[in-house]
Amino acid sequence: MPRTIQTHCCIVGGGPAGMMLGYLLGRAGIGVVVLEKHADFFRDFRGDTVHPSTLQVMDELGLIDGFLKVPHQQLQQMNGQFGGESVRIADLSRLHVKYPFIAMMPQWDFLNFLRESGKRFASLQVMMNTNATDLIWSGDQVAGVKAATPDGPVDIRAGLTIACDGRHSTVRECAKLDLNEIGAPMDVLWFRAGRRPNESENLFARLETGKMLVTFDRGDYWQCAYVIAKNGFDAVKARGLDAFRNDVISMAPILAAGMTDVKTWEDVKLLTVAINRLKRWTRPGLLCIGDAAHAMSPVGGVGVNLAIQDAVATANLLAAKLVALKSNEGCPSEEELQSVQQRRSFPVRMTQAMQVAVQNNLISRAIKPGEKPLRVPMFLRLVSSVPWLQALAGRLIAIGVRPEHVHSPAA
Repeated sequence: MPRTIQTHCCIVGGGPAGMMLGYLLGRAGIGVVVLEKHADFFRDFRGDTVHPSTLQVMDELGLIDGFLKVPHQQLQQMNGQFGGESVRIADLSRLHVKYPFIAMMPQWDFLNFLRESGKRFASLQVMMNTNATDLIWSGDQVAGVKAATPDGPVDIRAGLTIACDGRHSTVRECAKLDLNEIGAPMDVLWFRAGRRPNESENLFARLETGKMLVTFDRGDYWQCAYVIAKNGFDAVKARGLDAFRNDVISMAPILAAGMTDVKTWEDVKLLTVAINRLKRWTRPGLLCIGDAAHAMSPVGGVGVNLAIQDAVATANLLAAKLVALKSNEGCPSEEELQSVQQRRSFPVRMTQAMQVAVQNNLISRAIKPGEKPLRVPMFLRLVSSVPWLQALAGRLIAIGVRPEHVHSPAA
């Protein structure tokens, strides 16, 4: 027989949405259990960009001073190169915000910081190495989740279950919620190249005919994203690892020495790009947010920050209601749960629409093989020449559509 844990809210998934929402609900004094299926947060090839919108949330929670002590790099300007021509894509330094930069920080450091900060709340429990396998139902209402742990099965019974378990959500599948697939024309090969102390370059994106490469300066290494056509990894591998390394070096000569770190294909990870969103984010007793509700393209690096915004909005809308429901079995009505989708649907749709526009009008053309030299698109040429347009592009990336601020209660 599985042992049973009773709580007011069970959050499935210890990613950015799950850990932030767990912190906010624990801060409100609500009994909450966060389930993370891995033993730790150390997962390479995750989103490592913490945008000004998220930094503002950390500031509103009183966490910003400690957070900025965690090792990170700061990115303010995004420059691109089309063939031999350089352009400025966005300039965050022109934004009138408290933190006008993107903090480049490994996601495991971000999540560990939230977990450690949340230990002050007695009502918050984070269960690592705990994998949700199924939902518990009471009639047509979700009443918690079944999970596997190293010590055996456990039933977490909860008034409210929130799925934050990513784009391959087990909870979403068990709830039989329908996805609207939007699609993406590309996938991404994610890898590291060593960085020498004297190497410095402020280029963010490089595009040539049939090729695209994005690089982030991470201090002692370059984090690289090589963009390929959808389902094109086998074709890349068929040309051989040397050909792949040479393609990268031809685009970014500064990586020549560091590419020796890419010794086998095991050092190159395929990220399958998807854009989708749920038609309905709820069932009675269940809410999906973050990637479980809407998978984002890597364009703009906004996925982590959209997930954080979902978590803040969820706490703003539901925390006081959960506090008012004294019993662990109490759950806001499905209409109240749907208020989260109503609040967050517009920014999700707008952001995905912008990502699709960039994919279809820029990236898909860049990675399509051809003989004609790649030219800077007219709209990017205009952005590069007009400072306030650089600031506007920076704002769309850094702040996004309808940013959320912390209004949830603190116990």
